[in-house]
Parts: sequence; structure tokens; C-alpha cells
Amino acid sequence: MGVDNRRTARKVSGDSAPREIRRRPKNRRAQIAAASAAAFGALGYHGVSMDDIASGLGISSAALYRHYPSKYALFREELLRVGRAMTESVELPQEAVGRGMAADGVGGVGEPWSPERRLRHVLDALIGVTIENRPTITLVRWEGRYLEPEDLAVLTEQQLTVVGAIGTQLGALRPELAEDDLRVLRAALLSVITSIADHHATLPAKSLARLLDSASWSLVPANLPAIEADAELPVAAEIPDSFKHELLLRKAVELFHDRGYPNVSVEEIATAAGLSAASAVYRFYRGKSDLLAAAFRRAADRVSGAIGPAVAAAPDSEAALTTLIEQYVEGSFTERALTFVYYTEFQHVPPEERTVLRNIQRLSVEEWARLLREVRPELSPAEARFLIHAAFALVVDLGRTFSAEPIASPARVRLLMQLVLFGRPARS
Repeated sequence: MGVDNRRTARKVSGDSAPREIRRRPKNRRAQIAAASAAAFGALGYHGVSMDDIASGLGISSAALYRHYPSKYALFREELLRVGRAMTESVELPQEAVGRGMAADGVGGVGEPWSPERRLRHVLDALIGVTIENRPTITLVRWEGRYLEPEDLAVLTEQQLTVVGAIGTQLGALRPELAEDDLRVLRAALLSVITSIADHHATLPAKSLARLLDSASWSLVPANLPAIEADAELPVAAEIPDSFKHELLLRKAVELFHDRGYPNVSVEEIATAAGLSAASAVYRFYRGKSDLLAAAFRRAADRVSGAIGPAVAAAPDSEAALTTLIEQYVEGSFTERALTFVYYTEFQHVPPEERTVLRNIQRLSVEEWARLLREVRPELSPAEARFLIHAAFALVVDLGRTFSAEPIASPARVRLLMQLVLFGRPARS
């Protein structure tokens, strides 16, 4: 139909404007995956509904259900998709093997890659996938525990494949490493790379890739302190049963850590604290969300409150940061459950508290970053912030990975934080 004919048709039908024909995009599933990853990453699995995701895409819930039968199906597919992408990224290409027969029986070509080149390939590929899938990496890090057991087993196996590939290439480059040292370093490398999922700071992709590459390679030559088998790890002080205000907070955090905030009731918190009824909790806290907010305030104040005294007592910025690193590790080891909850449950904090907590965290990171830039003036403010977040992530990741083992001791974690931030051990 020509232009004139179309105008005539509109006039006959009485339409004043052409009717817009909306066609379903060919990449609708990819759009849904991206939107759901962003929503789950911001609000957590339990904080998002199918209506929320559909609304964000400008489609109806019915249209969304044509692609996915449930919120869980969407959540599961996105996590396992990125898990597969991560495992595929750490596979070496055929040319890395060189002459002779590869593991799959295919003949190699040319000279094999050096151990350093193989490790660089693995880390660079993993960095690329992580940057590309940053919102979903958040889910892999913190929301995977809400997968059903068989799906969680798949995700866990995917992550073990990734960390195993890093360890294989690192071990080939540094054959002198003891097995426990290798385990700590490979976990630290994965932590630094995936730490970008823990915050919203921004950098251009190429700049971010270079920064993560540099931070990762600062860990590769690390000489970890010897493991002290009889060293005592920091532990939180016992709380007398009579101090119900503190006991409730401690027990709530432990339950949130073990089972996730949405799966814990006020009744269970009351029982854990030795109270006879849930109503007794309300004598101290307005509810479960108030307990969570109190825990977050305590964690945030612990970090922010240490900055002023450390700066005042130190002769220079590096000494101040070294003190802050020591105190951060000490506090995190003492209250492991609180450190973990601080990373996993922010979306459940009451909205009126989130702004205050975000401001405290942002200012704390800014102060650490300011000190770091005085030590390393070549860093931009954004690069310094990324490194601060990477150093923080090391503490929680190594703590949860090796919670029952002494191989990630405070002394070792302190050194790894120094390497990420300074690019070398601290001088002071």
C-alpha cells in the first residue's frame, strides 16, 4: 500500500493517527534476564515479584509468564547461566596445550603456553565475564543459597570448577606453594575479581578490567605468613542472659546468617534468646526489621568510628591505613556472622534506615580511598574505591570459605588486604 492509499484508509476508518504495531522483540528472554538480574541484585530474591520484573520491562505479567513459569525458574536460569559462563571462561584454548595430545585426545599445535600466560588467560577471561555479568554475579555471591538443593549443588560445582582452574594455573606458575597456601590465594583471586558485584561504583569496562588485572596480579606472588596451629582466633565476648537487648541482637544476627533474613521469625529469635514469647522482643525492638537495622548500624559504626583515631595517631596515610586494615580484620573475625549479614541482607533494612546507612558506608569508603590515594597518587578516586571494596570483600569471602580452618588467619588476611590496596606489603 502506497503513502496516499494509507492516508485514504485512515480517513475512511476515522483514525486520526496510524496505529502502532508492537512486535515482540527477538531478544525478549535476554531482556527479561537482564531486568531480573538487576532487580534481584538490588532487592534480593525475596524482595522481587514477577509483577515488579514485568513492570520494569513495560510488559504484562502474563507476557512474562509466557517465557518463565515462575519467579524461581527465572532466578534459577539466570544464576546457572552465569555459572556456566564463568566455568567456560576459565577453560584454556587448544593452542595453550602445544604439541602432543591434549586432555580430550586432540593433538596440540605449536609450543605450549608458559604457566604465566595460562594464568593470565584464565584471569583475564574471568574478569571479562564478571564485568559483563556484574548484576548477576551479585546473585551468585549472595543469593545462591536460596536455590533448591539440586540447583545449589550445580552452582557450587560450577564455582569449584572456576576456583580449581585458577588454582591449577597458579600452582603451575608457583609449584613451591603448599596446598593450603594455594587454596587461600586462589580464593583471594576469585574474591577480588567478583568483588565488583558488592557495590555500585563505576568505571569504564576497559579501565575496570585493567584495575582488576593489576589487583589480581598483586596477589599472585604473595608469600603468606606461616600458619600458627595454636593461634587463637578473635571471638566475640559472651553476653550474659540478663542482657536481653544485646542477646537478642546477637541471636538475631546468627539466625539471619544461618538461614537468611526472610526465613527467620520473631518467635525463633525470642526462643534463641531465652524469651518465653515473641511479644517480649517488642520491649527492646520494634520488630525483626528493627533488629536488622540495629545490626547494620553497629557494623557501619565500627568501621566509621575507627577512622578518626587511626588517622590522628598515625605519622602518615600508609600507617593509618595499615592500622585500619588490622582493626577491620579483627572486628570482622570477631563478628563473622555480622560481617556476612552486612553483605547479604541490606535490601531488607527498613527504607528509612537505608539512606543513613548508605551515607555512613559511602563516607567510610571515601575516607579509606582518600588515604589510599595519598599512598598511591596514580589512582583515580574511582579506582581507589574499587580497591577498597575489593579489600573488604577479601575479609568476608575468606572468612566464610575457611571458617572452620586456620589457614585464612588474621595475619594472612591482613597481608592480602595490603597487597590489594598498596600493591605490596605495608612498610609500617
